[in-house]
Amino acid sequence: MNAKVTFFPVDNGDMALIKLPDTNLTTLLIDCNIREAADNPDETTHDVASALRAKIGIDSNNRPYIDAMLLSHPDEDHCRGIEKHFWLGSIDDYPDDEKPQKEKRVIIRQIWSSPLVFRRASNNHTLCKDAKSFNKEAKRRVKAFRDNSSGIQNGDKILILGEDENGKTDDLSQILVKQGEEFEGVNGEAPGYISARLLAPMSKQDDDAEEEITKNNSSVILRFAIKNSESSSFKGYFLTGGDAGVYIWEKMWDTYAPEDLEYNLLQAPHHCSWRSLSYDSWSDKGEDAELSQKARDALGQAKHGAMIISSSKPISDDDSDPPCIRAKREYKKIVDERDGSFKCTGESPSKVNPSPISLEWRGASFAMVAAASAASSAAGSTPPRAG
Repeated sequence: MNAKVTFFPVDNGDMALIKLPDTNLTTLLIDCNIREAADNPDETTHDVASALRAKIGIDSNNRPYIDAMLLSHPDEDHCRGIEKHFWLGSIDDYPDDEKPQKEKRVIIRQIWSSPLVFRRASNNHTLCKDAKSFNKEAKRRVKAFRDNSSGIQNGDKILILGEDENGKTDDLSQILVKQGEEFEGVNGEAPGYISARLLAPMSKQDDDAEEEITKNNSSVILRFAIKNSESSSFKGYFLTGGDAGVYIWEKMWDTYAPEDLEYNLLQAPHHCSWRSLSYDSWSDKGEDAELSQKARDALGQAKHGAMIISSSKPISDDDSDPPCIRAKREYKKIVDERDGSFKCTGESPSKVNPSPISLEWRGASFAMVAAASAASSAAGSTPPRAG
């Protein structure tokens, strides 16, 4: 098989799954936004929880699991449904073994989290219930590491993305990735199949304006290099950056070389918001809103055949933001110049009945694949593994 990236239709929110072509079909979930309507069989909202379960593995104890989960930042539309659908606690206390399979909470073998996104969030807004639960679980896993760094089991593991302030992560070097560093694999699995470079969150500089170092602008930004298939040595690049705004994308352009920002696949930041490309309000200024060339350059490093995905509602020609019609136009210009394409999760295959956008990494680009039935998807899920 080839590597796949699936973007789930979650309205204005993020939820994407990377599935690698290694022997274990290693999985990494980026954010989640499972709304109440998506869990209600009487609603037409796509059942993204079931769609996710059909694509992940079952371990030797018959428990659903993902190898790792990244929370880009703790906004509700990036973590909604975590308490209900994922087990947050020690694997030794997992309580769902007697439940029907579809009701068992998903085990997260390793959490990827940044302390800065929570620190800066607490300074700017109140965390929602799911975000508080995720933060509590991240702290539990850090404590587990400090208590027994050599004996951490799946379900207790954490990877910390970015140094905390005032030396609070200085003793966690074994599980810490610093800004600008590259790391390989997912929870010790699939080395050689995936690597990632941590581009942000950026440490606060003396010249940074306090109002710009917000929860959104502390979003984790990663550029993944993903191996095409088991038999191929070709790798493609997937750039994802949560809700990072124009200030951060300008910083990206000033900090990194253009080739560090190249991508075959980009998740348009902040659900195709104009605020990732401009300081001006689209609803206030419309076509007079000024584009930041630096931010546009940072987000414009598309390779030939690149695809940009807007994880958002359908994009209308009005004053909405996000998603914003003018941001869509800019992204379309970028990919059109590279013979690429732009897709929106709220519009694929239609606005009335959106379904997950599943992309397969083929040759030099990602290509859309036909949606499989739940049964066939489950049959191709990750094989059981211990622990």
